[in-house]
Amino acid sequence: MQAILTSLDRRWRRSDAALAPSHWKICLFLTANIVLLSALLFDWPVGATIKNLSPPLHFFGKMLTNFGDSEWIIIISAFLFFEGWAGSRLLHSQRCRCKALRICQIGGYLLTTVVLSGLLANLLKRAIGRARPTHFADWGPFGFSPFNGRASFESFPSGHATTIGALFVALAFLFPRYRYIFAACALWLAITRVMVGAHYPSDVIAGLALGGWFSFMTAIVYSRYGLLFRINAAGWPTPKWQLFKGSKSGQANT
Repeated sequence: MQAILTSLDRRWRRSDAALAPSHWKICLFLTANIVLLSALLFDWPVGATIKNLSPPLHFFGKMLTNFGDSEWIIIISAFLFFEGWAGSRLLHSQRCRCKALRICQIGGYLLTTVVLSGLLANLLKRAIGRARPTHFADWGPFGFSPFNGRASFESFPSGHATTIGALFVALAFLFPRYRYIFAACALWLAITRVMVGAHYPSDVIAGLALGGWFSFMTAIVYSRYGLLFRINAAGWPTPKWQLFKGSKSGQANT
Protein backbone atom coordinates (compact mmCIF):
# COMPACT_ATOMS: atom_id res chain seq x y z
CA MET A 1 0.00 0.00 0.00
CA GLN A 2 2.81 2.39 0.86
CA ALA A 3 4.45 1.69 -2.50
CA ILE A 4 1.19 2.46 -4.33
CA LEU A 5 0.72 5.75 -2.46
CA THR A 6 4.33 6.72 -3.15
CA SER A 7 3.91 5.97 -6.86
CA LEU A 8 0.71 8.04 -7.05
CA ASP A 9 2.39 10.93 -5.26
CA ARG A 10 5.25 10.89 -7.77
CA ARG A 11 2.79 10.87 -10.66
CA TRP A 12 0.96 13.86 -9.19
CA ARG A 13 4.17 15.83 -8.77
CA ARG A 14 5.36 15.04 -12.30
CA SER A 15 2.04 15.89 -13.93
CA ASP A 16 1.62 19.17 -15.78
CA ALA A 17 -2.12 18.68 -16.27
CA ALA A 18 -4.18 21.80 -15.68
CA LEU A 19 -7.74 23.00 -16.17
CA ALA A 20 -8.74 24.81 -19.32
CA PRO A 21 -7.71 28.42 -18.60
CA SER A 22 -11.08 30.13 -18.84
CA HIS A 23 -13.64 27.75 -20.35
CA TRP A 24 -14.51 26.08 -17.07
CA LYS A 25 -15.18 29.45 -15.41
CA ILE A 26 -17.61 30.42 -18.16
CA CYS A 27 -19.35 27.05 -17.93
CA LEU A 28 -19.64 27.30 -14.15
CA PHE A 29 -21.06 30.83 -14.41
CA LEU A 30 -23.65 29.70 -16.98
CA THR A 31 -24.56 26.64 -14.90
CA ALA A 32 -25.27 28.72 -11.79
CA ASN A 33 -27.42 31.17 -13.75
CA ILE A 34 -29.38 28.41 -15.50
CA VAL A 35 -30.23 26.85 -12.14
CA LEU A 36 -31.31 30.21 -10.74
CA LEU A 37 -33.41 31.11 -13.78
CA SER A 38 -35.12 27.73 -13.82
CA ALA A 39 -36.05 28.20 -10.16
CA LEU A 40 -37.51 31.65 -10.81
CA LEU A 41 -39.30 30.88 -14.09
CA PHE A 42 -40.33 27.22 -14.02
CA ASP A 43 -40.61 25.92 -10.46
CA TRP A 44 -43.77 27.81 -9.55
CA PRO A 45 -45.88 26.87 -12.63
CA VAL A 46 -44.65 23.27 -12.52
CA GLY A 47 -45.45 22.96 -8.82
CA ALA A 48 -48.93 24.39 -9.37
CA THR A 49 -49.80 22.02 -12.22
CA ILE A 50 -47.87 18.84 -11.33
CA LYS A 51 -51.00 17.12 -9.95
CA ASN A 52 -52.77 17.67 -13.29
CA LEU A 53 -50.02 16.01 -15.34
CA SER A 54 -51.47 13.67 -17.98
CA PRO A 55 -51.48 9.98 -16.93
CA PRO A 56 -49.45 8.79 -19.97
CA LEU A 57 -46.69 11.29 -19.18
CA HIS A 58 -46.70 10.27 -15.53
CA PHE A 59 -46.53 6.59 -16.54
CA PHE A 60 -43.61 7.33 -18.89
CA GLY A 61 -41.72 9.06 -16.08
CA LYS A 62 -42.51 6.30 -13.59
CA MET A 63 -41.21 3.69 -16.01
CA LEU A 64 -37.81 5.35 -16.49
CA THR A 65 -37.13 7.27 -13.30
CA ASN A 66 -35.58 4.35 -11.41
CA PHE A 67 -32.72 4.37 -13.90
CA GLY A 68 -31.28 7.11 -11.70
CA ASP A 69 -30.87 4.73 -8.75
CA SER A 70 -27.17 4.44 -8.09
CA GLU A 71 -27.15 0.84 -6.83
CA TRP A 72 -26.98 -0.88 -10.22
CA ILE A 73 -24.32 1.56 -11.47
CA ILE A 74 -22.20 0.95 -8.37
CA ILE A 75 -22.49 -2.84 -8.78
CA ILE A 76 -21.49 -2.76 -12.46
CA SER A 77 -18.65 -0.28 -11.83
CA ALA A 78 -17.31 -2.39 -8.96
CA PHE A 79 -17.51 -5.50 -11.16
CA LEU A 80 -15.54 -3.78 -13.93
CA PHE A 81 -12.96 -2.57 -11.43
CA PHE A 82 -12.29 -5.92 -9.77
CA GLU A 83 -12.53 -7.97 -12.96
CA GLY A 84 -10.14 -5.61 -14.71
CA TRP A 85 -7.76 -5.66 -11.77
CA ALA A 86 -7.78 -9.47 -11.67
CA GLY A 87 -7.22 -9.66 -15.43
CA SER A 88 -4.29 -7.25 -15.24
CA ARG A 89 -2.64 -9.61 -12.75
CA LEU A 90 -3.56 -13.01 -14.16
CA LEU A 91 -3.53 -12.68 -17.95
CA HIS A 92 -0.34 -13.70 -19.75
CA SER A 93 -0.49 -11.45 -22.82
CA GLN A 94 0.85 -7.93 -22.32
CA ARG A 95 -1.82 -6.55 -24.65
CA CYS A 96 -4.60 -8.31 -22.71
CA ARG A 97 -3.21 -7.08 -19.40
CA CYS A 98 -3.22 -3.49 -20.72
CA LYS A 99 -6.85 -3.81 -21.83
CA ALA A 100 -7.80 -5.32 -18.48
CA LEU A 101 -6.06 -2.45 -16.68
CA ARG A 102 -8.00 0.04 -18.78
CA ILE A 103 -11.27 -1.67 -17.82
CA CYS A 104 -10.18 -1.56 -14.18
CA GLN A 105 -9.52 2.18 -14.39
CA ILE A 106 -12.85 2.82 -16.16
CA GLY A 107 -14.67 0.94 -13.40
CA GLY A 108 -12.75 2.87 -10.76
CA TYR A 109 -13.55 6.20 -12.44
CA LEU A 110 -17.28 5.46 -12.68
CA LEU A 111 -17.37 4.11 -9.13
CA THR A 112 -15.55 7.12 -7.70
CA THR A 113 -17.69 9.61 -9.58
CA VAL A 114 -21.10 8.09 -8.87
CA VAL A 115 -20.47 7.24 -5.20
CA LEU A 116 -18.82 10.51 -4.15
CA SER A 117 -21.19 12.78 -6.11
CA GLY A 118 -24.14 10.88 -4.62
CA LEU A 119 -22.80 11.35 -1.10
CA LEU A 120 -22.28 15.06 -1.74
CA ALA A 121 -25.82 15.43 -3.12
CA ASN A 122 -27.28 13.69 -0.07
CA LEU A 123 -25.37 15.97 2.29
CA LEU A 124 -26.48 19.07 0.40
CA LYS A 125 -30.15 18.14 0.18
CA ARG A 126 -30.29 17.43 3.91
CA ALA A 127 -28.55 20.70 4.76
CA ILE A 128 -30.69 22.77 2.37
CA GLY A 129 -33.98 21.11 3.31
CA ARG A 130 -36.09 22.22 0.37
CA ALA A 131 -39.71 21.03 0.42
CA ARG A 132 -40.68 18.70 -2.42
CA PRO A 133 -43.54 19.52 -4.83
CA THR A 134 -45.86 17.35 -2.69
CA HIS A 135 -45.76 20.23 -0.16
CA PHE A 136 -46.38 22.91 -2.78
CA ALA A 137 -49.76 23.94 -1.35
CA ASP A 138 -48.28 24.62 2.09
CA TRP A 139 -44.69 25.63 1.38
CA GLY A 140 -44.59 26.74 -2.25
CA PRO A 141 -41.48 26.22 -4.39
CA PHE A 142 -39.23 28.18 -2.03
CA GLY A 143 -40.01 26.52 1.28
CA PHE A 144 -36.95 25.40 3.24
CA SER A 145 -36.47 23.49 6.48
CA PRO A 146 -32.74 22.72 6.82
CA PHE A 147 -31.79 19.46 8.53
CA ASN A 148 -35.44 18.52 8.81
CA GLY A 149 -34.61 14.83 8.66
CA ARG A 150 -37.57 13.89 6.42
CA ALA A 151 -37.25 12.81 2.79
CA SER A 152 -40.06 15.19 1.84
CA PHE A 153 -37.69 18.07 2.66
CA GLU A 154 -34.75 16.80 0.59
CA SER A 155 -35.62 18.13 -2.84
CA PHE A 156 -32.58 20.22 -3.83
CA PRO A 157 -30.52 18.95 -5.55
CA SER A 158 -32.05 15.80 -7.01
CA GLY A 159 -30.04 12.73 -6.05
CA HIS A 160 -31.28 10.76 -9.07
CA ALA A 161 -30.34 13.62 -11.42
CA THR A 162 -26.92 13.84 -9.77
CA THR A 163 -26.30 10.15 -10.45
CA ILE A 164 -27.52 10.50 -14.03
CA GLY A 165 -25.36 13.57 -14.62
CA ALA A 166 -22.30 11.91 -13.13
CA LEU A 167 -22.76 8.72 -15.17
CA PHE A 168 -23.45 10.25 -18.57
CA VAL A 169 -20.88 13.02 -18.35
CA ALA A 170 -18.33 10.39 -17.34
CA LEU A 171 -19.37 8.29 -20.35
CA ALA A 172 -19.12 11.39 -22.56
CA PHE A 173 -15.53 11.93 -21.43
CA LEU A 174 -14.69 8.26 -21.94
CA PHE A 175 -16.41 7.98 -25.33
CA PRO A 176 -16.58 11.52 -26.75
CA ARG A 177 -17.87 10.35 -30.13
CA TYR A 178 -21.25 9.63 -28.49
CA ARG A 179 -21.40 12.67 -26.22
CA TYR A 180 -24.55 14.11 -27.83
CA ILE A 181 -26.40 10.83 -27.36
CA PHE A 182 -25.29 10.72 -23.72
CA ALA A 183 -26.41 14.33 -23.21
CA ALA A 184 -29.88 13.59 -24.64
CA CYS A 185 -30.22 10.47 -22.47
CA ALA A 186 -29.23 12.41 -19.37
CA LEU A 187 -31.80 15.15 -20.01
CA TRP A 188 -34.67 12.77 -20.70
CA LEU A 189 -33.94 10.51 -17.75
CA ALA A 190 -33.41 13.38 -15.32
CA ILE A 191 -36.63 15.16 -16.29
CA THR A 192 -38.61 12.07 -15.28
CA ARG A 193 -38.09 13.22 -11.69
CA VAL A 194 -40.32 16.19 -12.53
CA MET A 195 -42.83 13.95 -14.33
CA VAL A 196 -43.36 11.80 -11.24
CA GLY A 197 -43.71 14.88 -9.00
CA ALA A 198 -40.59 14.20 -6.93
CA HIS A 199 -38.67 17.36 -7.84
CA TYR A 200 -38.87 20.85 -9.28
CA PRO A 201 -37.04 21.63 -12.56
CA SER A 202 -34.28 23.53 -10.74
CA ASP A 203 -33.66 20.48 -8.51
CA VAL A 204 -33.07 18.37 -11.59
CA ILE A 205 -30.87 20.91 -13.36
CA ALA A 206 -28.81 21.42 -10.20
CA GLY A 207 -28.42 17.65 -9.81
CA LEU A 208 -27.32 17.19 -13.41
CA ALA A 209 -24.84 20.03 -13.04
CA LEU A 210 -23.47 18.69 -9.75
CA GLY A 211 -22.96 15.19 -11.16
CA GLY A 212 -21.50 16.50 -14.40
CA TRP A 213 -19.05 18.84 -12.70
CA PHE A 214 -18.02 16.08 -10.33
CA SER A 215 -17.24 13.81 -13.29
CA PHE A 216 -15.21 16.58 -14.86
CA MET A 217 -13.17 17.29 -11.74
CA THR A 218 -12.61 13.58 -11.13
CA ALA A 219 -11.31 13.20 -14.69
CA ILE A 220 -8.87 16.05 -14.01
CA VAL A 221 -7.65 14.31 -10.86
CA TYR A 222 -7.23 11.02 -12.74
CA SER A 223 -5.24 12.80 -15.44
CA ARG A 224 -2.94 14.28 -12.79
CA TYR A 225 -2.13 10.76 -11.67
CA GLY A 226 -1.65 9.56 -15.26
CA LEU A 227 -4.70 7.29 -15.01
CA LEU A 228 -7.14 6.87 -17.89
CA PHE A 229 -7.05 10.52 -19.06
CA ARG A 230 -4.63 13.09 -20.36
CA ILE A 231 -5.23 16.81 -20.75
CA ASN A 232 -5.49 17.84 -24.40
CA ALA A 233 -4.22 21.07 -25.95
CA ALA A 234 -7.45 22.89 -25.03
CA GLY A 235 -7.11 21.89 -21.38
CA TRP A 236 -9.87 19.26 -21.28
CA PRO A 237 -9.53 15.61 -20.13
CA THR A 238 -9.34 13.16 -23.03
CA PRO A 239 -9.03 9.35 -22.88
CA LYS A 240 -5.41 8.34 -23.28
CA TRP A 241 -6.27 5.87 -26.04
CA GLN A 242 -7.92 8.69 -28.05
CA LEU A 243 -4.73 10.74 -27.99
CA PHE A 244 -2.72 7.64 -28.86
CA LYS A 245 -4.91 6.96 -31.89
CA GLY A 246 -4.61 10.58 -32.97
CA SER A 247 -0.82 10.50 -32.83
CA LYS A 248 -0.72 7.22 -34.74
CA SER A 249 -2.97 8.54 -37.50
CA GLY A 250 -0.88 11.70 -37.73
CA GLN A 251 2.28 9.66 -38.16
CA ALA A 252 0.59 7.57 -40.85
CA ASN A 253 -0.46 10.67 -42.79
CA THR A 254 3.04 12.08 -42.73
